[in-house]
Amino acid sequence: MSLVKTRGLGVRIGRNRILDHVDFAIERGEIVTIVGPNGSGKSTLLRALIGAVTPSEGEITRAPGLRIGYVPQRLHIDPTLPMTVGRFLSLPRRQPAAEVRAALDAAGLPDLAKRQMADLSGGQFQRVLLARALMEKPDLLILDEATQGLDQPGSAAFYRRIEEVRREMGCAVLMVSHELHVVMSASDRVICLNGHVCCEGQPEHVAQAEEYRALFGSGTQGALALYRHDHDHEHEHDHAGCAGGHDQHGHGHEQEHQYGATR
Repeated sequence: MSLVKTRGLGVRIGRNRILDHVDFAIERGEIVTIVGPNGSGKSTLLRALIGAVTPSEGEITRAPGLRIGYVPQRLHIDPTLPMTVGRFLSLPRRQPAAEVRAALDAAGLPDLAKRQMADLSGGQFQRVLLARALMEKPDLLILDEATQGLDQPGSAAFYRRIEEVRREMGCAVLMVSHELHVVMSASDRVICLNGHVCCEGQPEHVAQAEEYRALFGSGTQGALALYRHDHDHEHEHDHAGCAGGHDQHGHGHEQEHQYGATR
């Protein structure tokens, strides 16, 4: 059973139709990235999946007992507010120190529990938000533009950590990002959204699709060399590429990192 599945999902906000007949599913253990132009409904789809937006049509099916960890696009904390990382991770209810340490370790921030939130770099702040999401021990980790404001090396490092989290925890990962040069090659499957699903499949196939090129051009193809990962096992499903289905894919335990690629 899919962790989350939508059928004919539509969302209207006022008179505006944001999403129209979106069919979507994510399986345990896969990394899926949603790409699309501004206003294409990416964040709205995520909010519908977590129950923050009520669909106007269609249905959403979630696996029984599904646990979701969510990393928001942004979170503002008053810099004058004295709050340690450990305290932040213990809101709204106190968490055992061992749980806080484990979450920070998983996010790649060991020994940071006593650091003030106001003193964190942008990359550290986002990893603290990741740690907070991981404390839910999620079956599905959702990230909405989680690297916004980070430079390219910082973004690449963050997404490598996400792959490690997926491998260690076995959770599925659903990401939204504009950073095509990183996420297109850090994903098992890419969904191109523009109010509806334009195409989906493995990154290499989506980058060749006419619908994708119409939205983004062809300049991102070379970026697929930026961060490649090989696969050594496969899902049981096998669907077509950019015609509404998705291709067979596995999850990489053998990784090859290549730097210096251009957009």
